[in-house]
Amino acid sequence: MSETDSVKGEVQAQDDSVMTFWDHLEVLRWVFVRIAIVLAVLVVACFVAMPHIFDTLILGPASSDFFVYRWFAAAGKVLPFLPDFSDDGFHVDIININVASQFMTHITTSFWMSLVLLFPYIVYELWKFIKPALFRSEEKAVGHTFFFGTFMFFLGCAVGYCLIFPFTFRFLAEYQVSETITNQISLNSYMNNFLGMVFIMGAVFELPLVAWMLSGLGILHREFLQKYRRHAVVVLLVLSAVITPSGDPFSLMLVFIPLYLLYELSVRIVKPAPAG
Repeated sequence: MSETDSVKGEVQAQDDSVMTFWDHLEVLRWVFVRIAIVLAVLVVACFVAMPHIFDTLILGPASSDFFVYRWFAAAGKVLPFLPDFSDDGFHVDIININVASQFMTHITTSFWMSLVLLFPYIVYELWKFIKPALFRSEEKAVGHTFFFGTFMFFLGCAVGYCLIFPFTFRFLAEYQVSETITNQISLNSYMNNFLGMVFIMGAVFELPLVAWMLSGLGILHREFLQKYRRHAVVVLLVLSAVITPSGDPFSLMLVFIPLYLLYELSVRIVKPAPAG
């Protein structure tokens, strides 16, 4: 440990001797108070803007005007193996069958979208709380960890919104076990699948960070992930097939490749087993 870290450690030890356990709890309480205030402001803002957000962002995959469908339709003219998204008439009417569903959806969607927008601020507040207890050499590593975790969460949400949910929803919305049966998608069903897939992918993209933390605790080592790589590939393929029920190879690979890249990233950042 460097002399600078030693001096900082002594100063922090003196500060910690002044602050009692209850003082630390008071600081943590104000962290949660500030987060709650910002969350309340964001919920109000999202609630006001929700009609526009709902039409353009959330209901986007229910229409052929969705930008992902247009991109793949254009790419399909050059690459014939891509799924056919050239149907300009694709449109799904989302119906409501409960009296209070639209109002409750307005509130809950505003809350969940506010949480997504709040995520970087939550990370920042937690970083400020733990920073005084870290040495200078630790600050850089932990700061990079927080930034990496935030970036991966938003990247996972983007993959879920742009790829996983639209492909899955479009296949299921157009699938018919019999031509005499008409699909009518309820608002609750649509929102449960939408929020579930977006947030699940956001959480899945945190797996490299979780692997890194387990490695730091000595629970997980690089050799273990390398040894069971082939098993992981089979598991990821099965998981991809479950997520994308369409069954075509392109959709399967579209889900499998990001999951496999996450596994390989985990292999790279996990520490090797200690010698001996």
